[in-house]
Amino acid sequence: MTGRRGQSDSLGEVSVPADALYGDQTARAVENFPISGRPMPGRFVAALGLIKAAAAAAHKKAGRLESKIADAIIAAAKEVADGKLNEHFPVDVFQTGSGTSSNMNANEVIANRANQLLGRAIGSQSPVHPNDLVNMGQSSNDVIPSAVHISAALAIHNELIPALKLLSSALAEKARQFDAVVKVSRTHLQDAVPIRLGQEFSGYAAAVDESVGILGRAIDGLCVLAIGGTAVGTGLNCPEGFAGEVCRIVAGKTHLPFHESPNHFAAHTVPIPAVRASGALKVTAVALSKIAGDIRLLGSGPRCGIGELILPAVQPGSSIMPGKVNPVIPEAVIQVACQVIGLDAAVAAAAFGGVGSILEMHLAWPMIAANLLEGVSLLTNVAKVFEEKCIRGLAADEARCGELVGQSLMLATALVPKIGYDAAAEIAKQAHKTGKTIRQIALQQGAISEDELDELLDIRGQTGL
Repeated sequence: MTGRRGQSDSLGEVSVPADALYGDQTARAVENFPISGRPMPGRFVAALGLIKAAAAAAHKKAGRLESKIADAIIAAAKEVADGKLNEHFPVDVFQTGSGTSSNMNANEVIANRANQLLGRAIGSQSPVHPNDLVNMGQSSNDVIPSAVHISAALAIHNELIPALKLLSSALAEKARQFDAVVKVSRTHLQDAVPIRLGQEFSGYAAAVDESVGILGRAIDGLCVLAIGGTAVGTGLNCPEGFAGEVCRIVAGKTHLPFHESPNHFAAHTVPIPAVRASGALKVTAVALSKIAGDIRLLGSGPRCGIGELILPAVQPGSSIMPGKVNPVIPEAVIQVACQVIGLDAAVAAAAFGGVGSILEMHLAWPMIAANLLEGVSLLTNVAKVFEEKCIRGLAADEARCGELVGQSLMLATALVPKIGYDAAAEIAKQAHKTGKTIRQIALQQGAISEDELDELLDIRGQTGL
């Protein structure tokens, strides 16, 4: 952007880049908040465009905007929704807590672009005025929470959930592939009774599926929109039927059931759906970190660790140790999980009474939006990487699994119904002391016939169906 143009507002003259589609209020916000260097996320800006287009369409339908003006606003707002004007949205994430600067950023960009489309100059504010027409029937206090909900719901529904379903499918496929592999389980990091490797992986797939279900329920809450409450929830200056029509249009465009909040006072002041969605992201992070941590541990070695899994080698692991390959993909998953849990802590803190939620409005919407969308993006990307570069190429070291489970002292557990806990414990103790197997000690003691022992120590049979 080159050159400057002068614009004035209620506080006086403001200098704005000549070819910027934003105006005086955005320029002031840029000057006031040089904090993180991070503008609002593109998905959030797109949601603002979607809301503004729906608002203009609703006003046009009701006859409150003449068709030519409404169509120009809708066309400009669609460019915002399509991400074509993101360079004109420079306001920092850490801005006014209501997000007023971002709402006015959208109003100014859409007004200026609409005026361009109508053959007028940038900055003319005529015939399309940012407040009077683009923001008609709205307030930052209902637009911004609505944009947070829309952007987060769409990101979770369209991006994260599909990535998790692919991951779950890959884990379920491994569960089938590994069903015949019997190995030792571990509780408290100590040897425990036999388990099938496929059973372990079925648990991983189920954990991801449960996360998908929790995320789906979080979307239900995000589909409730604050639009229509205007400044404090009373709906002042909002025409009758406007909010319902906006929600109907947004739902039609997104194929999600967005609808007007039944209580605008709650929608304005208590960001429970956003906190719930953030919590769902945290749950997903916990599930992925559990799976990644187990895979990393089970693949440890290759000679001096557990070594039951063989992880795909995706890059050299050391600058000093030749031939070393590290579990870098699980490590990336675990780091993302840590980051998402931190983002959730920030969202929860922002929602505390007296911090973000104060009396008739909430005052930390931009940060909540940024953290929610960052969490969705991180989890989406890492789920794809996990599935493509780790899970898909995982293999079982069947010989290693068989070797370890054969040495396990916990095979004595299967003898308990026949000889009792104390006698079985003594066999395990002697096996450990002598370095012999449970089978060898049991035969040596002669308490169980060889045929009975074969049946009791059937390793596959100990793992259930």
